Amino acid sequence: MMKRRFTGLTDPGLLRSVNQDNFYLDPEGRFFIVADGMGGHAGGQEASQIATKRIAAYLDEHWDSDMASDVLLEEALKQANQGILEDQYDHPERGDMGTTAVVVAFRQNQPWYAHIGDSRLYRLRDSQLEQISEDHTWVARALKVGDISPEQAKVHPWRHVLFQCLGRKDLHQMDIYPLDVKAGDRLLMCSDGLTEEVPDELIGEVLQSSQTCEEAATQLVEAAKKAGGSDNITVVIIVQY
Repeated sequence: MMKRRFTGLTDPGLLRSVNQDNFYLDPEGRFFIVADGMGGHAGGQEASQIATKRIAAYLDEHWDSDMASDVLLEEALKQANQGILEDQYDHPERGDMGTTAVVVAFRQNQPWYAHIGDSRLYRLRDSQLEQISEDHTWVARALKVGDISPEQAKVHPWRHVLFQCLGRKDLHQMDIYPLDVKAGDRLLMCSDGLTEEVPDELIGEVLQSSQTCEEAATQLVEAAKKAGGSDNITVVIIVQY
């Protein structure tokens, strides 16, 4: 049975007074969550907090059930979405709040991931970094069909426009897939406060060269702040061995 080491770190960055990111590490290493909230001064913080709590509670309660892992993750995200909608109803001033979410679950000998929004999941294998999740943004969709170039995507004014997130009545796209993980792999879950500031090449170098998860997390957050730190920064790192 493969084991794993893991850590998480979040930082408000250099320009934001409120940290709207949240993360959760299951103490037993079964599942991990990163959420990046949006909407008003406190709304995003509330949305990401509701999401991480609801997802973690649902996964913990139903972990040993007969439910298939993809169904389990889908229901956990739906529970989070419902929790945010209920809070919006109770607090109209937070009516526009929402959050991204990326979840990794190691269950029944087959890891899975679930994702909505533009927080990301990466895998480093044999010194090669690969983005596993696909951003739910207008720019990512335009890039995929060839409407814009990679260079244009990096500076496009719509690059933060999400077409899907938690906290919406019309929730219709959640990416939920099996995850290929082998001994020696390093997984990175992160908010866009990291990826907007730090290029993939440097992310890969840090994950490759760091001796521990904690060292890698600290270096990545510091790299994002050194590059400007314009947004909240959250990283969760999982090392399979």
